[in-house]
Amino acid sequence: MEPIRTRYAKNGDISVAYQVFGEGDVDLIMVPGFISHIENYWDEPRLAQWLRKLGSFSRVILFDKQGTGLSDRSSKAPGMDDRMDDVRAVMDAVGIEKAALFGISEGGSLAALFAASHPQRSQALILYGAFAQFRSWFPTQEALEDLFQYVDT
Repeated sequence: MEPIRTRYAKNGDISVAYQVFGEGDVDLIMVPGFISHIENYWDEPRLAQWLRKLGSFSRVILFDKQGTGLSDRSSKAPGMDDRMDDVRAVMDAVGIEKAALFGISEGGSLAALFAASHPQRSQALILYGAFAQFRSWFPTQEALEDLFQYVDT
């Protein structure tokens, strides 16, 4: 497979990074979890192999939500409506009217909300490792801040 080109969709003043690859009758939009970086996905051999397999039967659209990966940061933490607009902006940029949404981890909540709010643009909903309510994996705020520091570096 040739290297995947990263493109950008506009959501207001925010540029949302996305990639399109694969072929098939179904458009599959992967809604990422807490942390993502679409170009780094291809550096992990097992993840790249899995993505290629998805692309063997569907057109896959990856994106980084605003504030993550290659997408722009915003001046405030984006709410769910802003994040739903990220999905919509990517769909519009690619020319997709209706797609299957594949929400992973924290992205499952966003995918489910998008599907419920925009049923005319949602063909199917797939959830992997998603949850109805998130508290924290970390016993203290300090431990969570340590993770943020690690991610930042």
